Amino acid sequence: MSGAGGALARLVRGRARTNHLSDGEREVLAAAERELDQDAYAVLLAVAGGEPKRLPELIAALSDGQRRSCVPHLKAWRARLRNEWNPDFRPRRRALVIAGAGCHTGAAAAAQWLAHDDLGLVAEPSDAACLLTVLAGRPAQWLGDVARRVADRIRTEDAWDWPRYALAERLVALSGCPVPTGDGFVLGWALERMWPQRSARWPGVAGVAGGAPEPYGRLSPSGSGTLPERLRDDPFLDTLIPRLFEVEGAGAVLEGWGAARGTEEPSWPKALAALAAEGRLERSALLDGCLSRLLRGGRPAELRGFLSVLGGLAPTGDEYAARATTLLRLLPDAHSTVAALAQERLAALDADGRLDDEQLAQASRAVLFRTEKKLVRAQLSWLDAAARRDRGRVGAVVLAAADALGHEDTALQERALNLIARHLKHAGDAVRPELASAAQALSPALRSRAAGLLGVELPDDGAAGPWEDVLPPVPEPVPMAPPLATAAEVAEEVGAVMAAVRAAQFRPSAAPGVDAAAFERALDGLVRHAHRDRDGLVRALEPVIRGHPWNGRHGWWGDPGPGHIHYVAAVLCGEDSPLPPSASGAHAVPHPRGRDFTPFGEVLAARLLEAAWRVLNDPPPFLLATPTTTDGRIDPAELVARLAEYERAGAVPGPCDLDQALLRLDVFAAGPEVLAAAGRLGGEAGRRVRTWLEAGGPSLPEPVRDARPTHRVHGYGSPVIRVRLSSEAATPPCPLGAAFQRLLGVYIADGKRDKTSWNQGVRLWPSVLPVHRELVALRLQPTFAATGDEELRGGAALLPALAEAGGAAGPAVHLGLAHALGARHPEDRTAAVDALLVLAARGDLDAVRLGRDVAETAAAGTVKPNRLLESLRETARAGAPATVFAVLAAALPGMLTMREPVRGLPDLLALATECAGTCGARGPVGGVAETAARGGSGRLVKEARRLRDVVGAPVAA
Repeated sequence: MSGAGGALARLVRGRARTNHLSDGEREVLAAAERELDQDAYAVLLAVAGGEPKRLPELIAALSDGQRRSCVPHLKAWRARLRNEWNPDFRPRRRALVIAGAGCHTGAAAAAQWLAHDDLGLVAEPSDAACLLTVLAGRPAQWLGDVARRVADRIRTEDAWDWPRYALAERLVALSGCPVPTGDGFVLGWALERMWPQRSARWPGVAGVAGGAPEPYGRLSPSGSGTLPERLRDDPFLDTLIPRLFEVEGAGAVLEGWGAARGTEEPSWPKALAALAAEGRLERSALLDGCLSRLLRGGRPAELRGFLSVLGGLAPTGDEYAARATTLLRLLPDAHSTVAALAQERLAALDADGRLDDEQLAQASRAVLFRTEKKLVRAQLSWLDAAARRDRGRVGAVVLAAADALGHEDTALQERALNLIARHLKHAGDAVRPELASAAQALSPALRSRAAGLLGVELPDDGAAGPWEDVLPPVPEPVPMAPPLATAAEVAEEVGAVMAAVRAAQFRPSAAPGVDAAAFERALDGLVRHAHRDRDGLVRALEPVIRGHPWNGRHGWWGDPGPGHIHYVAAVLCGEDSPLPPSASGAHAVPHPRGRDFTPFGEVLAARLLEAAWRVLNDPPPFLLATPTTTDGRIDPAELVARLAEYERAGAVPGPCDLDQALLRLDVFAAGPEVLAAAGRLGGEAGRRVRTWLEAGGPSLPEPVRDARPTHRVHGYGSPVIRVRLSSEAATPPCPLGAAFQRLLGVYIADGKRDKTSWNQGVRLWPSVLPVHRELVALRLQPTFAATGDEELRGGAALLPALAEAGGAAGPAVHLGLAHALGARHPEDRTAAVDALLVLAARGDLDAVRLGRDVAETAAAGTVKPNRLLESLRETARAGAPATVFAVLAAALPGMLTMREPVRGLPDLLALATECAGTCGARGPVGGVAETAARGGSGRLVKEARRLRDVVGAPVAA
């Protein structure tokens, strides 16, 4: 190294040895100084000084072997900075990105390095220029390989990750390789062309390594010109436009990022129409692409973009006629907006005489079974108009309309029946047998009219004998898998838990997460094998800890979850020091590093702290609280056997471990022989277990109910009315530790939603109190309510687990179920339906209580009747119409007497009529006769009369 270069290196080295480096960074730098030659070590020193501008010159002077020698140290450095988000570390992380890109000599390794999230830190023009410079010296084939790999790593959900797209685009331009066509690259291109200023801070390629070959030399990062002008000469256009109609997420880009605000910049739909008009793009290909994409379906925001493109192209009648088959294929399953467009275009073609009878029948078959009433009404109007235009088509029209006689909505059945009655005299007698067959699907309230109209007798399919709902099998508890047999199995299980937690960290709704059984086996495995062979367990855990570095300085913000088993593993491996137990023998609660714990979080924290202390100081042979079934329950005979084993081994139960075991005891499974065996145990633990079993667990008070305005989460937004439950403390048969006592303590409902959607520990809650589901449901009730009035997604996920859990299903479980039946998101309503069916199958459902809860929550505005209707209709379809009728029979009296009319109430009455007709329910329903006796012909009165007639209620005087 020259004298000047050596002086500069020594200067940087002096900087690197200052206090701005963390201990871990100093270790990496020291290892590099021992193992690297001076020229390679200078690269590490430049990283330490946060000086990316020096890296191109330093890396260019290295051989491939020297570059490869730097890679292990750069990887180690990046691992040390993985969890460091202090701004002071930012310059070194930026330099690391550039150094790694220049030192990896393999294309796959370089692309993997560049695919890291740290690439987003390279946002300064000077940094981007340095990065392109260290890459540009490579052969074109190598650059093209890296470009393809980087482009393929752009995920569609990260299309706004503009540095990654900008890098891939510039590497494509530098190498002259074929245009990548991966989904993420296509979305990045669409966004880039709409908003070229996103990567304008990145340099172009004209001044890098001699510029780009044709045709990529025409790429302009400056963003000059309008969108059509930029697209017209874009070398990517012809390759990527067809992919635009195939990539998930492109429609949202087309629609959501249209014209820039405050400007006359054309949107994507207008730009594509303009290019098609001038012949730059093929119009028929764009039309076919739009219709094909609409046929695939998707989210509304996604489809709106392609509808906008279709609208911008403004197809003619001839163009639609040539695509009539595709329009017909859109009718059965497409989103309602798309189906409405297809229906409208087909009706226009039919009015022009361009559809035959078979196509008319096909369109009707597709639409008349859809749930969207607007579409069904429009189809019936189309059929009516077709019959009026041409009497020769009446037979085909009435047969097509007969498909609506089986619709789930009684009002639409009546509308179709009216259409048939209006045109039947012109249809001829040949259609009557088919109409009579179709009329058998009518609601019981309409059958007598249909029978008179058709001159036939329609069979009564009501229950000939006592009706029995078809309910799912009663779920049986699944035994836990055997304990982990080896230290290697423990390490594998702990690693799997931490990997699953990391995967779910930022996408909890999509990731499967960690169930309680996996967490409990892993925790028991750590304790069990620390007792058997702690050194062997530490050796097995070391690779796991290396892959998931522990940073003990991080606080436990919010509830601890399954991932905090990491703490116990880190203590075992010497990465952290355990906290000693308090004077009472239980650990301090809350955790000194913790913030904002729920009572369930305090229980888990206490257990983890106790386990971490004991694995180093007094490891027991195993944990007492490990469940015997996957839902969290412990068989009393098994707990007694475990305590007997503790006595033989001279082990002392951990206070938190024993408290958790008591709360999991399935007390109803304890026979006289188990009580006798518990009585033979010595010590305090045996006495507590026998006392707990004899008392049948804690005594739960009846909760107090109210409905009042409450603020949303964090108090933001306007208040909402919620039905809430508060409760006094439960009384345990014997004293428990502080954390467990709080879990059973007073609960005052404040109405605010628990932040459970991002709290992975919530998945463990039912297993903490597996035989006391009322207490779990009580704590979760704000979350259940938020599925409706705050449109929280995933808030009802635990309801099926509570339905399968032990203990009484009382007010809290039923109120939570009522809230979730009216949830905003379909997956939450599905969870509620599953829970409802399981409760009914187990005999735990109180239909009257649930119906009254439904009425009260609907009156408060938490539950929207249209969402409730979907849930109850799905329950009836699943084979439980009698259960649905029982719930509605209890809910309707309250709903019918509300001061303000309940929107959607006629639909609930229609569903009650349908269920009553199916299961043969008879007897008056409160408020129905009075509503039926009102004057007028509104739908509410009509549906009340139908229900009254079906259940045989007396007509009000």
